[in-house]
Amino acid sequence: MSTQIVFSEEFSKHNNRGHPENAERLNVMIEEIKKTPFYNDIEFIKPELLPENLLYEIHSERMIEQIKEMSTEYEAWVDMDTYVCNSDFETARLAAGGLLKASINVLKGKVDNAFALVRPPGHHATKNRSMGFCLFNNAAIAANELTKQGKKILIFDFDVHHGNGTQDIFYDRNDVMYQSFHLSPHYPGTGDTNETGIGKGEGFTVNIPVSHGNGDNAISKTIDEVFLPIAKQFKPELIIFSSGYDSHHLDPLGGLRLTSHFYREIISKFQEIQPKIVCTLEGGYNLDWIGKCLVSQLGQMIGKEVDFKDQSTEEENVNEVIKEIKNEMSRYWKI
Repeated sequence: MSTQIVFSEEFSKHNNRGHPENAERLNVMIEEIKKTPFYNDIEFIKPELLPENLLYEIHSERMIEQIKEMSTEYEAWVDMDTYVCNSDFETARLAAGGLLKASINVLKGKVDNAFALVRPPGHHATKNRSMGFCLFNNAAIAANELTKQGKKILIFDFDVHHGNGTQDIFYDRNDVMYQSFHLSPHYPGTGDTNETGIGKGEGFTVNIPVSHGNGDNAISKTIDEVFLPIAKQFKPELIIFSSGYDSHHLDPLGGLRLTSHFYREIISKFQEIQPKIVCTLEGGYNLDWIGKCLVSQLGQMIGKEVDFKDQSTEEENVNEVIKEIKNEMSRYWKI
């Protein structure tokens, strides 16, 4: 299969060395890709700057103007977690534009699948607020633009943190489905099973908050019993994965027990319902493992398996939450 990676050295301009979300993350991921047997099979492409007007379709004018103004300073902070560097208004638009470019290429059949290796990340950015290391919501901006073509988009989020921003943006819409498993209780404190959407969006938000220590087997069960059956009925024309590798068992900001090869399994499961997939980088802060998690996923996308012999002990206490979400979602889907 043909795979594109969107990447630019420009993303390194967004950098605070003392912050977990720093430029070194992409550096180690690129170095890990170079070690793979399929490095020469990947087409690397440059991102394109997102037109400014598209931001206003997703985010408030006040939020956009705040980032624009902060980007004129050497460094500024939106909150205790979220920094803005000089020129970040362009860097963040480059990240969003990169994912959009990759998504269009996949939808048009120019390439089978793609990975937007971009930063800053996006899934915590709501309609009105940059937060959680995120400035603009890359996945939401891309999905919204694709719906203008009448396409139905599934966003599947496997970051350890709930993507409150993505949920917020599409909570009242039925052309974009948001699915997420995430650690609970954990930042940002959203993503309960009863958060299922409002108005036209009822039933199009699917949250499974899982417990500390849940790993491959537990999460696999949530995918097989809940996420996939609903996704099959939704029939997406493209799947965007918010790829957060902080759900790996060795991540310093995590609490779940996923192994690197499970990220390959997630892709494999969803390829059965829609092979047109695009991944966009979210979290993941263990510099020894984030590249391996990415490569495992890329291997599945390209069709050349890579195994890092990664193991973890886990708990499988998900039956109760699965029962709970099935009760919620059975009002909207056959499950």
